[in-house]
Amino acid sequence: MIQFVFPEYANNIGTLHGGRLMDWIMLIGSITSSRLVKGITVLGATDSIDFINPVKVGEIVVLDSWVEYVGDSSLEVGVKVHSENPETGERKLTTSSHLAFVAIARDGTPRLIPEKISPADRTEEAIYLRALRRREARFPRIAHRRKMADYTSDETGTSGLKLETTRPVLPEDSFYGNFMSVGKLMKDIDEVGAILASRFVRGVMVTGSVDDLYFYSPIIVGDIITSKAAITYVGGTSLEVGIKVISENLETGQQKHTCTAFLTFVHIGKDGRPEAVPRFTPESPHQVRFWKEAEERKKRRVKRVRHIKKLSENPLMPEENPF
Repeated sequence: MIQFVFPEYANNIGTLHGGRLMDWIMLIGSITSSRLVKGITVLGATDSIDFINPVKVGEIVVLDSWVEYVGDSSLEVGVKVHSENPETGERKLTTSSHLAFVAIARDGTPRLIPEKISPADRTEEAIYLRALRRREARFPRIAHRRKMADYTSDETGTSGLKLETTRPVLPEDSFYGNFMSVGKLMKDIDEVGAILASRFVRGVMVTGSVDDLYFYSPIIVGDIITSKAAITYVGGTSLEVGIKVISENLETGQQKHTCTAFLTFVHIGKDGRPEAVPRFTPESPHQVRFWKEAEERKKRRVKRVRHIKKLSENPLMPEENPF
């Protein structure tokens, strides 16, 4: 999939919004998975997405997507994103990710995938095995999906650095069928996080990464979604925002936990370089717990980004990310 970066897709320093790019990543993943299963798919989980190089207005975004593994009712899809300067032809790696989709019937229940695939050579075999390991690593979280879907309590209540938004889910928000497009949801999540981050810093914040993300309950057209965001960690030039998304059926009042996302935002100054953010010290027990958990995520994030940068500099290096 190829997209031209128009000004309407960018922030006020002329670089592509992270939420817009996540929408495109989820869209191409949905197209790839739906083509193979010949029907509706929903995103069950996504590995971390780290944005390595910014994409500027006037550049071209090239997204490549492929199927890596097919199970009984789920499949793994890989996505790699490059930016391209149309004047010089120079291409830069923007990000790469792995998405886990589930084939569903129109009533939302999982269904069997009719077409199976198997590796054709040693290269595909390596991709297949890495996807299988990622799938198996997700099992502990997936096993508690129903329990997590009912976990709607608000942990941000004791934080002074928070923001809550509510909006309806309209037909234009669906991919097809009656389910909300996960790309539109990620765009919303990114915007909420950026607003909270920008209010705290009083400056321009750009998306640096999204950590591993699990979706516990689908969102249906006609529901309302509430996004509860809180700043969970503040570093030197960046900060982390945790966002919990709750869907609500307006007819029954039933609420479901859709997902909890952790996004990192970087403060960018007028010269286009990272700039210091205000200091913050956690005080309440909740803030201290969030902070400690965020520090562990940051350690893993630093290792991931270092690996991806090495990969972009050496295309022959194995793609497996051990972190």
